[in-house]
Amino acid sequence: MACFIGVFVGTLIGVLPGIGPVATMSLLLPVTYAMSPAASIIMLAGIYYGAMYGGSTTSILANIPGEAASVVTCLDGYQMARAGRAGPALGIAAFGSFIAGTLSVLGITLLAPPLARAALRFGPPEIFAVLLLGFTLVTHLSGGSKLRTAAMALLGMLLGSIGIDPISGVARFTFGTLTLNDGVGLVPMIMGLFGLSEVFLNIESEIRQQVFKARISGLLPTRADWRASAGPIGRGSVLGFLLGIVPGMGAIIPTFMSYALEKRLSRHPERFGHGAIEGVAGPESANNAATGGALIPLLTLGVAPNVPMAVLLGAFLLHGVQPGPLMITERPELFWGVVASMYVGNVLLLVLNLPLIGLWVQLLRVPYGILFPLILLFCVIGVWSESGNTADLVVLLIFGLLGYLMKKLDFEPAPLVLAFVLGRMAEEALRQSLLLSRGSPAILVTRPLASAILALAVALAVLPAVVPAIRARLSR
Repeated sequence: MACFIGVFVGTLIGVLPGIGPVATMSLLLPVTYAMSPAASIIMLAGIYYGAMYGGSTTSILANIPGEAASVVTCLDGYQMARAGRAGPALGIAAFGSFIAGTLSVLGITLLAPPLARAALRFGPPEIFAVLLLGFTLVTHLSGGSKLRTAAMALLGMLLGSIGIDPISGVARFTFGTLTLNDGVGLVPMIMGLFGLSEVFLNIESEIRQQVFKARISGLLPTRADWRASAGPIGRGSVLGFLLGIVPGMGAIIPTFMSYALEKRLSRHPERFGHGAIEGVAGPESANNAATGGALIPLLTLGVAPNVPMAVLLGAFLLHGVQPGPLMITERPELFWGVVASMYVGNVLLLVLNLPLIGLWVQLLRVPYGILFPLILLFCVIGVWSESGNTADLVVLLIFGLLGYLMKKLDFEPAPLVLAFVLGRMAEEALRQSLLLSRGSPAILVTRPLASAILALAVALAVLPAVVPAIRARLSR
């Protein structure tokens, strides 16, 4: 019952844009006082991975990320919906999430202790190397001009530098406003770039409104859809699980990296951004697998690799339980209870989501004159509930207008969002690395794991330019 309540609330929170699992888990933490430790942890964990399931719904139907990790799903999921294929998009998101979630729980069951020890080897230099690897994939997020993609990435890095300096504590680019001391909020940014901008575009064009009245059939993925999605689901599951273990990665970065990887491997990369089902299957699998991976360092080492896991760690401590290496032997009913609940939760989520696909698809038949005020309302509620700051509503409007102009001028918002997230984390990791080495950048190449990841990043950056030239010479 605790698992059912958690995944149901999590799915609902995922569908409602902007609220997110962290705020919900924090609000419900006092409710767990009266519950047993196992039931409270199971419910809160259910909210986390339930939100990852539900976040794809509004991304596909309204081009608004229901949860921050569902940003990438907007790129192809919404285009599938506009082409009358909302059902298969929602279906493959649900099945991919189920498969990835189940594989990640298998990973926890079989590999938790050794993977947790491996994650401990990731210090600031290794984390910086992984983030740099993510930067090399930015160009694969856009199907247009590489120069425009680079411009958006640079803008994202600039926006990520706003706020208090993580090392010196000096305010940067805040213009004296308290709101910007904490930096630009990720939620108002993505709500504006993806949600508000889409409303502005649809209001000015009557032709687009007809899409929402189109007849929709084929709610489940076809055999061709499964053939196209099998590889992305498998690769997304492995990538998301491994990156989820690394401290600080969260679920957003694995989705971007999964999308970029699928586009890089595809024989028809031009389809991405225009309704490629692989662009839904891979990222949705990655974000659900990352939730399982994030539980490994928490349960086996007592280390919270991201913010939702920090809330869950607080719940453990609240009930007098210290997660860590001795938890399996001292509290086996709690450790294996949480693991077993994830198997149960994945099945419950599939049972909950598949029958509701038809209901979600019906949203596309709502006249746009009724639908767009509701989208605006959800955007405002999401931003307000995240911070309670009216200034963030101004930030929402600014990014809505910026997103509108970007779409009119054929600039992609995805590279901006990824560079914004990576830029903040990369700066912090690099400066921590330099503090450890007393200013010497050699620390990035003298540590074996960091140097191996950096070499892979360089290879990915150089090979696309070198390989065609080599092939041209060989063909002569």
